[in-house]
Amino acid sequence: MEVGEIEELVKKLITDTLELDEIHVVFDGSQCRINAISDLFDDLSRVKRQQAVLKPLADIIKDGTIHAVTVKTFNKAQWQRDKLFNS
Repeated sequence: MEVGEIEELVKKLITDTLELDEIHVVFDGSQCRINAISDLFDDLSRVKRQQAVLKPLADIIKDGTIHAVTVKTFNKAQWQRDKLFNS
């Protein structure tokens, strides 16, 4: 599977499970970086946010399709601030 196909698979698995406003998936080798944006994260702890994003990826992590995953979650206001300060 090519990198673009894996990125699309990761996006699909997550968005089929969670209602997100935005999702950004980037691969660098076997490292996967995910930014997930939704106000559904408002009431969740950092651990629960990460678990929510990683749960739909369990099978492709287990089978080795992706190895290392970094997840950042934001509500919409946090995402706007992050884009402002990190662009």
